[in-house]
Amino acid sequence: MPLNDHEQKILEEIERRLSEEDPRLVEQVTRTDLRTHAWGRMKLAIAGFVVGSLMLLLVGVSVWIAAAGFVAMTLSAVLAYRYAGRLGDDTVAPGAFGRIASRVAGRLRPPPAAPPSDER
Repeated sequence: MPLNDHEQKILEEIERRLSEEDPRLVEQVTRTDLRTHAWGRMKLAIAGFVVGSLMLLLVGVSVWIAAAGFVAMTLSAVLAYRYAGRLGDDTVAPGAFGRIASRVAGRLRPPPAAPPSDER
């Protein structure tokens, strides 16, 4: 739905004030997009998985550290899966990793439920 002239003027005024009050925020917002944000989160999830796997290797030291490592690995894998889906989203032009993640995520998702039929 397009904005009318009054709404467009209000939006331009808000943009102008924001650029005057916080130019660093404006620069950061114009520099990043959804894909950049998702890729940064994906890197954190991968790092969490690596840290969790290292903690899991400490099972000889403490079972509790190993259990915490397993939980960290599981949570990181779930987050990486979610962010991989965002990287492969159709609204974003996916790179090679996003296309691969989209294919993998499509295979792992359950098929859509069939609508109930009225046949008797």
